[in-house]
Amino acid sequence: MKSIAALQKCVTALPADLEPTDAELDAIEAEMPVVLAEVELLDALIALLDRPAVEFDGRRIRRAHRRVLAARRAAANKTPSATSAVA
Repeated sequence: MKSIAALQKCVTALPADLEPTDAELDAIEAEMPVVLAEVELLDALIALLDRPAVEFDGRRIRRAHRRVLAARRAAANKTPSATSAVA
């Protein structure tokens, strides 16, 4: 019976520490308002999958969509601290 194990070495070695850097954590923190707004929009859309939409659902989706747009606008208008320190 033949072995089905890989015959080659790993191409990419894993780094010793798999923890995110401080810069990566800051980037995640900066994106959280957008992520949370998108989750709220998805929740509103998922709620409509198994039932017909009513007027309240339409308002909820529009409100969630506006929150996503506002969060994206706020994120786009933020200047990163590294850019402002260089300039």
